[in-house]
Amino acid sequence: MKAMVLTGAGKAEFRDIEKPEPGPGETLVRVTATGICGTDLKIYQGGIPVEYPRVMGHETVGVVETGGTLAPDTRVIVDPAYSCGACYNCRDNQEHLCPNGGLIGRDIDGGFDDYMVAPSSNVYELPDDVGDDIAPLIQPMTTCLHAQRKCNIRPGEAVIVMGLSVTGMMHIQLAKEHGAYPVIGITRSQWKLDLALKLGADFAIAPSEKTKDHVLKYTNGRGADLVIESVGSLPVLGQAIDLARTGGRILPFGIYTQREANLPFYDLYFKELNVINARVAKAEDFRACVDFVQRGVVDLAPIISNTIKFENMDEALELLDSGDGRTMKIILNHSETLAA
Repeated sequence: MKAMVLTGAGKAEFRDIEKPEPGPGETLVRVTATGICGTDLKIYQGGIPVEYPRVMGHETVGVVETGGTLAPDTRVIVDPAYSCGACYNCRDNQEHLCPNGGLIGRDIDGGFDDYMVAPSSNVYELPDDVGDDIAPLIQPMTTCLHAQRKCNIRPGEAVIVMGLSVTGMMHIQLAKEHGAYPVIGITRSQWKLDLALKLGADFAIAPSEKTKDHVLKYTNGRGADLVIESVGSLPVLGQAIDLARTGGRILPFGIYTQREANLPFYDLYFKELNVINARVAKAEDFRACVDFVQRGVVDLAPIISNTIKFENMDEALELLDSGDGRTMKIILNHSETLAA
Protein backbone atom coordinates (compact mmCIF):
# COMPACT_ATOMS: atom_id res chain seq x y z
CA MET A 1 0.00 0.00 0.00
CA LYS A 2 1.01 3.64 -0.37
CA ALA A 3 2.10 5.69 2.65
CA MET A 4 3.81 8.99 3.36
CA VAL A 5 6.62 7.97 5.69
CA LEU A 6 8.45 10.45 7.90
CA THR A 7 12.10 9.37 8.11
CA GLY A 8 13.51 12.35 10.01
CA ALA A 9 12.84 15.99 10.81
CA GLY A 10 11.76 17.61 7.56
CA LYS A 11 12.17 14.36 5.62
CA ALA A 12 9.14 12.49 4.24
CA GLU A 13 8.94 9.92 1.45
CA PHE A 14 5.99 8.49 -0.48
CA ARG A 15 6.60 4.72 -0.23
CA ASP A 16 5.09 1.31 -0.78
CA ILE A 17 4.84 -0.40 2.61
CA GLU A 18 3.21 -3.56 3.90
CA LYS A 19 -0.53 -3.41 4.53
CA PRO A 20 -1.19 -3.73 8.30
CA GLU A 21 -3.21 -6.56 9.81
CA PRO A 22 -5.66 -5.92 12.68
CA GLY A 23 -5.13 -7.81 15.91
CA PRO A 24 -7.68 -8.68 18.60
CA GLY A 25 -9.83 -5.67 19.43
CA GLU A 26 -8.63 -3.75 16.38
CA THR A 27 -10.24 -2.56 13.15
CA LEU A 28 -8.60 -2.17 9.76
CA VAL A 29 -9.79 1.06 8.12
CA ARG A 30 -9.45 1.86 4.43
CA VAL A 31 -8.61 5.55 4.50
CA THR A 32 -10.65 7.83 2.24
CA ALA A 33 -9.71 11.27 3.57
CA THR A 34 -7.46 12.86 6.19
CA GLY A 35 -6.94 16.33 7.53
CA ILE A 36 -3.49 17.82 7.87
CA CYS A 37 -2.91 20.38 10.58
CA GLY A 38 -0.40 22.41 12.55
CA THR A 39 0.39 19.48 14.84
CA ASP A 40 1.39 17.41 11.80
CA LEU A 41 3.60 20.28 10.67
CA LYS A 42 5.29 20.46 14.09
CA ILE A 43 5.88 16.68 13.99
CA TYR A 44 7.24 17.00 10.45
CA GLN A 45 9.58 19.82 11.46
CA GLY A 46 10.80 17.98 14.57
CA GLY A 47 9.18 20.35 17.09
CA ILE A 48 7.16 17.41 18.44
CA PRO A 49 9.52 14.42 18.70
CA VAL A 50 8.56 10.99 17.31
CA GLU A 51 10.33 7.72 16.61
CA TYR A 52 11.29 7.29 12.97
CA PRO A 53 10.12 5.98 10.61
CA ARG A 54 6.59 7.20 11.35
CA VAL A 55 3.39 7.50 9.34
CA MET A 56 1.69 10.67 10.57
CA GLY A 57 -2.01 11.51 10.33
CA HIS A 58 -4.54 11.69 13.16
CA GLU A 59 -7.60 13.28 11.49
CA THR A 60 -8.80 10.19 9.66
CA VAL A 61 -12.02 9.02 8.05
CA GLY A 62 -12.58 5.93 5.96
CA VAL A 63 -14.53 2.70 5.70
CA VAL A 64 -14.25 -0.48 7.74
CA GLU A 65 -12.28 -3.15 5.92
CA THR A 66 -12.33 -5.85 8.59
CA GLY A 67 -12.31 -6.37 12.37
CA GLY A 68 -14.39 -4.91 15.17
CA THR A 69 -18.16 -4.90 15.53
CA LEU A 70 -19.03 -2.54 12.66
CA ALA A 71 -19.91 -4.11 9.33
CA PRO A 72 -17.45 -3.91 6.43
CA ASP A 73 -17.84 -0.75 4.31
CA THR A 74 -19.30 1.21 7.24
CA ARG A 75 -18.11 4.83 7.03
CA VAL A 76 -16.17 5.80 10.16
CA ILE A 77 -14.07 8.43 11.87
CA VAL A 78 -11.13 7.42 14.05
CA ASP A 79 -10.42 8.82 17.51
CA PRO A 80 -6.59 9.00 17.53
CA ALA A 81 -6.15 8.97 21.34
CA TYR A 82 -5.71 5.36 22.45
CA SER A 83 -5.52 4.02 26.01
CA CYS A 84 -4.74 0.87 28.02
CA GLY A 85 -8.15 0.61 29.73
CA ALA A 86 -6.66 -0.64 33.00
CA CYS A 87 -4.72 2.20 34.68
CA TYR A 88 -6.00 4.66 37.30
CA ASN A 89 -6.86 7.33 34.70
CA CYS A 90 -8.76 4.87 32.53
CA ARG A 91 -10.74 3.57 35.51
CA ASP A 92 -11.50 7.18 36.49
CA ASN A 93 -13.11 7.98 33.09
CA GLN A 94 -9.96 9.76 31.92
CA GLU A 95 -8.95 7.41 29.14
CA HIS A 96 -7.72 10.40 27.12
CA LEU A 97 -5.03 10.99 29.80
CA CYS A 98 -3.86 7.38 29.98
CA PRO A 99 -0.11 7.34 30.78
CA ASN A 100 0.23 4.07 28.88
CA GLY A 101 -1.60 5.35 25.80
CA GLY A 102 -0.69 7.78 23.06
CA LEU A 103 -1.75 9.39 19.83
CA ILE A 104 -2.19 7.62 16.51
CA GLY A 105 -0.02 9.39 13.97
CA ARG A 106 2.52 10.43 16.59
CA ASP A 107 3.25 7.43 18.80
CA ILE A 108 2.10 4.75 16.38
CA ASP A 109 1.45 4.89 12.64
CA GLY A 110 -1.54 6.93 11.55
CA GLY A 111 -3.67 7.75 8.55
CA PHE A 112 -1.35 9.19 5.89
CA ASP A 113 -1.59 5.88 4.04
CA ASP A 114 -4.09 3.65 2.26
CA TYR A 115 -4.96 1.52 5.30
CA MET A 116 -4.57 1.98 9.04
CA VAL A 117 -5.27 -0.05 12.16
CA ALA A 118 -7.07 1.45 15.16
CA PRO A 119 -8.57 0.10 18.38
CA SER A 120 -12.15 -0.86 17.59
CA SER A 121 -13.35 1.23 20.56
CA ASN A 122 -11.88 4.30 18.80
CA VAL A 123 -13.84 3.86 15.58
CA TYR A 124 -17.17 5.72 15.30
CA GLU A 125 -19.78 5.40 12.59
CA LEU A 126 -20.39 8.44 10.39
CA PRO A 127 -23.85 9.30 9.04
CA ASP A 128 -24.15 9.46 5.26
CA ASP A 129 -24.99 13.17 5.27
CA VAL A 130 -21.60 14.07 6.81
CA GLY A 131 -19.34 13.72 3.78
CA ASP A 132 -15.65 12.91 3.54
CA ASP A 133 -15.05 16.46 2.32
CA ILE A 134 -15.65 17.84 5.83
CA ALA A 135 -15.62 14.80 8.17
CA PRO A 136 -11.86 14.92 9.04
CA LEU A 137 -12.50 18.28 10.72
CA ILE A 138 -14.64 16.57 13.35
CA GLN A 139 -11.53 15.30 15.14
CA PRO A 140 -10.04 18.75 15.89
CA MET A 141 -13.55 19.96 16.69
CA THR A 142 -13.79 17.33 19.44
CA THR A 143 -10.73 18.82 21.14
CA CYS A 144 -12.41 22.25 21.10
CA LEU A 145 -15.63 20.86 22.55
CA HIS A 146 -13.77 18.92 25.24
CA ALA A 147 -11.89 22.08 26.24
CA GLN A 148 -15.02 24.24 26.34
CA ARG A 149 -16.87 21.67 28.41
CA LYS A 150 -14.07 21.94 30.97
CA CYS A 151 -14.50 25.74 30.93
CA ASN A 152 -18.21 25.44 31.74
CA ILE A 153 -19.30 28.46 29.70
CA ARG A 154 -22.53 29.96 31.04
CA PRO A 155 -25.07 31.89 28.95
CA GLY A 156 -24.22 35.59 28.82
CA GLU A 157 -20.53 35.18 29.58
CA ALA A 158 -18.07 37.17 27.48
CA VAL A 159 -15.65 34.95 25.56
CA ILE A 160 -12.59 36.06 23.58
CA VAL A 161 -10.97 33.77 21.02
CA MET A 162 -7.41 34.83 20.19
CA GLY A 163 -6.26 33.37 16.89
CA LEU A 164 -8.81 32.57 14.21
CA SER A 165 -7.40 29.66 12.30
CA VAL A 166 -9.14 26.28 12.20
CA THR A 167 -9.72 25.68 15.91
CA GLY A 168 -10.33 29.36 16.56
CA MET A 169 -13.24 29.35 14.12
CA MET A 170 -14.60 26.23 15.82
CA HIS A 171 -14.28 27.86 19.24
CA ILE A 172 -16.27 30.85 17.98
CA GLN A 173 -19.17 28.64 16.91
CA LEU A 174 -19.11 26.39 19.97
CA ALA A 175 -19.00 29.35 22.35
CA LYS A 176 -22.11 30.75 20.66
CA GLU A 177 -23.80 27.35 20.97
CA HIS A 178 -23.05 27.45 24.72
CA GLY A 179 -24.79 30.83 24.99
CA ALA A 180 -21.79 33.13 25.33
CA TYR A 181 -22.26 36.84 24.65
CA PRO A 182 -20.39 38.66 23.41
CA VAL A 183 -18.05 36.35 21.54
CA ILE A 184 -15.06 38.36 20.35
CA GLY A 185 -12.57 37.11 17.77
CA ILE A 186 -9.07 38.58 17.56
CA THR A 187 -6.65 38.11 14.66
CA ARG A 188 -4.53 40.21 12.31
CA SER A 189 -6.11 38.82 9.13
CA GLN A 190 -9.01 40.87 7.78
CA TRP A 191 -10.52 37.99 5.83
CA LYS A 192 -10.46 35.81 8.95
CA LEU A 193 -12.16 38.61 10.88
CA ASP A 194 -14.85 38.71 8.21
CA LEU A 195 -15.26 34.92 8.30
CA ALA A 196 -15.52 34.92 12.10
CA LEU A 197 -18.42 37.37 11.88
CA LYS A 198 -20.15 35.16 9.31
CA LEU A 199 -19.70 32.16 11.62
CA GLY A 200 -21.32 33.91 14.57
CA ALA A 201 -18.79 36.16 16.31
CA ASP A 202 -20.43 39.25 17.77
CA PHE A 203 -17.30 41.35 17.32
CA ALA A 204 -14.04 40.74 15.45
CA ILE A 205 -11.01 43.00 15.95
CA ALA A 206 -7.40 43.18 14.86
CA PRO A 207 -4.83 43.38 17.68
CA SER A 208 -3.55 46.91 18.34
CA GLU A 209 -2.71 49.23 21.19
CA LYS A 210 -6.48 49.74 21.54
CA THR A 211 -7.40 46.06 21.82
CA LYS A 212 -8.07 46.25 25.55
CA ASP A 213 -10.16 49.40 25.11
CA HIS A 214 -12.33 47.57 22.58
CA VAL A 215 -12.71 44.57 24.88
CA LEU A 216 -13.69 46.74 27.84
CA LYS A 217 -16.24 48.54 25.66
CA TYR A 218 -17.82 45.28 24.47
CA THR A 219 -17.88 43.74 27.98
CA ASN A 220 -19.28 46.69 29.95
CA GLY A 221 -15.88 47.52 31.39
CA ARG A 222 -15.12 44.19 33.06
CA GLY A 223 -13.05 42.20 30.56
CA ALA A 224 -13.68 38.69 29.31
CA ASP A 225 -15.02 35.91 31.50
CA LEU A 226 -13.03 33.45 29.39
CA VAL A 227 -10.12 34.02 27.03
CA ILE A 228 -9.25 31.16 24.67
CA GLU A 229 -5.67 31.39 23.39
CA SER A 230 -5.78 29.39 20.16
CA VAL A 231 -2.51 30.56 18.61
CA GLY A 232 -0.01 28.48 20.60
CA SER A 233 2.15 31.54 21.33
CA LEU A 234 3.30 32.38 24.86
CA PRO A 235 3.39 36.15 24.21
CA VAL A 236 -0.25 35.91 23.08
CA LEU A 237 -0.99 33.98 26.28
CA GLY A 238 0.39 36.98 28.15
CA GLN A 239 -2.08 39.20 26.29
CA ALA A 240 -4.87 36.78 27.21
CA ILE A 241 -4.05 37.28 30.89
CA ASP A 242 -4.38 41.04 30.36
CA LEU A 243 -7.78 40.78 28.64
CA ALA A 244 -9.42 38.46 31.18
CA ARG A 245 -11.56 40.03 33.87
CA THR A 246 -10.61 39.78 37.53
CA GLY A 247 -11.78 36.34 38.64
CA GLY A 248 -11.99 35.14 35.03
CA ARG A 249 -10.62 32.12 33.20
CA ILE A 250 -7.87 31.40 30.68
CA LEU A 251 -7.81 28.44 28.28
CA PRO A 252 -4.32 27.97 26.79
CA PHE A 253 -5.61 25.87 23.91
CA GLY A 254 -2.68 26.20 21.50
CA ILE A 255 0.20 23.73 21.69
CA TYR A 256 3.33 25.46 22.98
CA THR A 257 6.72 24.18 21.88
CA GLN A 258 8.52 27.18 23.41
CA ARG A 259 10.33 26.42 26.66
CA GLU A 260 10.77 29.96 28.01
CA ALA A 261 8.80 33.21 27.93
CA ASN A 262 8.05 36.33 29.93
CA LEU A 263 4.50 36.28 31.29
CA PRO A 264 2.67 38.72 33.59
CA PHE A 265 2.67 36.32 36.53
CA TYR A 266 1.71 38.99 39.05
CA ASP A 267 -1.46 39.74 37.06
CA LEU A 268 -2.20 36.02 36.95
CA TYR A 269 -2.06 36.01 40.76
CA PHE A 270 -3.67 39.39 41.45
CA LYS A 271 -6.65 38.77 39.16
CA GLU A 272 -7.12 35.26 40.63
CA LEU A 273 -7.42 33.75 37.17
CA ASN A 274 -8.28 30.11 36.66
CA VAL A 275 -6.05 28.51 34.05
CA ILE A 276 -7.81 25.56 32.42
CA ASN A 277 -5.90 23.02 30.37
CA ALA A 278 -7.37 20.41 28.08
CA ARG A 279 -5.84 17.57 26.08
CA VAL A 280 -7.36 15.69 23.13
CA ALA A 281 -10.99 14.58 23.65
CA LYS A 282 -13.29 11.92 25.06
CA ALA A 283 -15.68 9.47 23.42
CA GLU A 284 -18.74 11.60 24.18
CA ASP A 285 -17.13 14.55 22.38
CA PHE A 286 -17.03 12.59 19.11
CA ARG A 287 -20.70 11.66 19.32
CA ALA A 288 -21.70 15.23 20.18
CA CYS A 289 -19.61 16.76 17.39
CA VAL A 290 -21.02 14.42 14.76
CA ASP A 291 -24.47 15.51 15.92
CA PHE A 292 -23.52 19.23 15.84
CA VAL A 293 -22.27 18.92 12.27
CA GLN A 294 -25.23 16.85 11.15
CA ARG A 295 -27.68 19.44 12.57
CA GLY A 296 -25.74 22.42 11.21
CA VAL A 297 -24.87 23.83 14.64
CA VAL A 298 -21.26 24.13 13.48
CA ASP A 299 -20.38 24.90 9.86
CA LEU A 300 -17.09 23.28 8.87
CA ALA A 301 -17.05 23.88 5.12
CA PRO A 302 -15.87 27.54 5.26
CA ILE A 303 -12.83 26.48 7.30
CA ILE A 304 -11.49 24.24 4.51
CA SER A 305 -9.10 26.10 2.23
CA ASN A 306 -7.62 23.28 0.14
CA THR A 307 -8.39 19.73 -0.97
CA ILE A 308 -5.28 17.97 -2.28
CA LYS A 309 -4.63 14.47 -3.59
CA PHE A 310 -2.96 12.29 -0.99
CA GLU A 311 0.01 11.56 -3.23
CA ASN A 312 0.65 15.33 -3.38
CA MET A 313 0.96 15.64 0.40
CA ASP A 314 4.32 17.41 0.03
CA GLU A 315 2.37 20.28 -1.54
CA ALA A 316 0.16 20.42 1.57
CA LEU A 317 3.18 20.54 3.88
CA GLU A 318 4.70 23.34 1.83
CA LEU A 319 1.43 25.30 2.04
CA LEU A 320 1.30 24.94 5.81
CA ASP A 321 4.96 25.86 6.17
CA SER A 322 4.68 28.89 3.88
CA GLY A 323 2.80 30.99 6.40
CA ASP A 324 0.19 31.84 3.77
CA GLY A 325 -2.48 33.61 5.79
CA ARG A 326 -5.27 32.14 3.69
CA THR A 327 -4.36 28.49 4.28
CA MET A 328 -6.72 26.98 6.81
CA LYS A 329 -7.64 23.28 6.92
CA ILE A 330 -6.19 21.08 4.18
CA ILE A 331 -8.03 17.86 3.34
CA LEU A 332 -6.10 15.01 1.71
CA ASN A 333 -8.21 12.96 -0.71
CA HIS A 334 -7.11 9.30 -0.63
CA SER A 335 -9.77 7.83 -2.90
CA GLU A 336 -7.94 8.30 -6.19
CA THR A 337 -4.79 6.74 -4.72
CA LEU A 338 -6.80 3.67 -3.76
CA ALA A 339 -8.37 3.45 -7.20
CA ALA A 340 -4.98 3.61 -8.95
